[in-house]
Amino acid sequence: MKEPIIIKRGLELELRIESLAYGGMGLARKDDFVIFVKGGIPGQTVQALVYKKKKGFAEARVLEILEESHNTVDARCSHFGVCGGCKIQNLSYEEQLNEKAQQVEDAFHRLGGFNDFKMDNIVGADPIFNYRNKMEFTFSPYRWVLESEPKDVDKTFALGLHIPGRYDKILDINECHIQPGIGNQILKITRDVCLKHEELKPYDPKSHIGFLRYLMLRYGINTNQIMVNIVTAYDDLDKLAPLIDALLEQIPEITSMVNNVNTRKSDVAFGEFETLVFGEPFIQETIGDLTFEISANSFFQTNTFQGKQLYDEIVKAARLTGSEIVFDLYCGTGTIGLYLANQVKEVYGFEVIRSALENAEKNAQQNKITNAIFLKANLDTYFKTGQLPRRIPKPDVVIIDPPRAGMHPDMTNYLHKFKAEKIVYVSCNPTTQARDAKVLAEKGYGIKNAVMVDMFPHTPHIETVILFSK
Repeated sequence: MKEPIIIKRGLELELRIESLAYGGMGLARKDDFVIFVKGGIPGQTVQALVYKKKKGFAEARVLEILEESHNTVDARCSHFGVCGGCKIQNLSYEEQLNEKAQQVEDAFHRLGGFNDFKMDNIVGADPIFNYRNKMEFTFSPYRWVLESEPKDVDKTFALGLHIPGRYDKILDINECHIQPGIGNQILKITRDVCLKHEELKPYDPKSHIGFLRYLMLRYGINTNQIMVNIVTAYDDLDKLAPLIDALLEQIPEITSMVNNVNTRKSDVAFGEFETLVFGEPFIQETIGDLTFEISANSFFQTNTFQGKQLYDEIVKAARLTGSEIVFDLYCGTGTIGLYLANQVKEVYGFEVIRSALENAEKNAQQNKITNAIFLKANLDTYFKTGQLPRRIPKPDVVIIDPPRAGMHPDMTNYLHKFKAEKIVYVSCNPTTQARDAKVLAEKGYGIKNAVMVDMFPHTPHIETVILFSK
């Protein structure tokens, strides 16, 4: 009998990629031992190098593709394979959807114990490129040099995206295919101007010296509005003048330009204060009949096209009649609750972040919605400690859209006490959603419908809408 191979760091193996694991790595097995393969896609046979070994699995990276998958397509982006953003751009879009749906089903089978769980519908994206309405590019004096580039290439300036796993190295991006095309023009102009003006130096996260930190772009997909937010390490509009003038002169489509100033060492793209440089301090976007004002630092669904699809799926799941009281938990800036407001009696949104609540109230006022009320609440403890005002009626429908970590156990265990007819759980993490679903099932709520909405083509990200009812 053949001895099983001992998997260890530094070992080279020939592996057949069976599927995509949650997070976007290929999944392979050697003698039933699971190996996650960075850069592998289903159907490939690869020569791979093991670089990490854990108790129950190993991780490897592709050295050579020995046999290509029939689902392979040519990646459109020249940065593919180096940039960590669109990890599965070389996988056909149809297969991307299949793999993501399978990941959700696997999570509910393994972690939730729902043996018969399956997706009832998969809502693919259209378009699958140029869909992001927000992009954040980093200025850096530490450019990642590609193997194909000459050794004497200038390493002291980059404007682009972080190399996966490296906080200090930035891949200089020429063209990003998941943002609108005009964003690539803005990117090029910004880079050209900065390289011509010595005073426009990138901020150094090691020495904390330098001026330019981030270039953030926001797009009103349905309104054709564009915001440019230049984040700097200190306040100096005179120093920014060459860049401001060039962008406004060459890109007349820009409707808003702001300068956020972040003097802190923290590596974040929002500042302690903001200066309006041009136009309004916000752009507008529409979803359905609603109009939203989006400032530089406010939250908004990153894919406008699929954001509407997501909200429509929530409406379908809730099967509203017009008489419902709806609780919108983790409501953020209120977009879900406001989208439902004209189809229900009342919406109550609960959120812990005060600035988000202020945006929610402003959005309600702007859209003349009077039946939506927003309350500040830490949902880890809010209902458990009995803080709910008596004037608020019990809900007929509860909408949940928690962060990636899912709900706090106290919130999960409390949900059934609302005695709501329906619970619609929106999630960007099927593993924590499956965990929470198991608790809901124990409290008497069964899964009635499950839909996946693909918000971010070519990436591992997954969004699901699941209906629970008694």
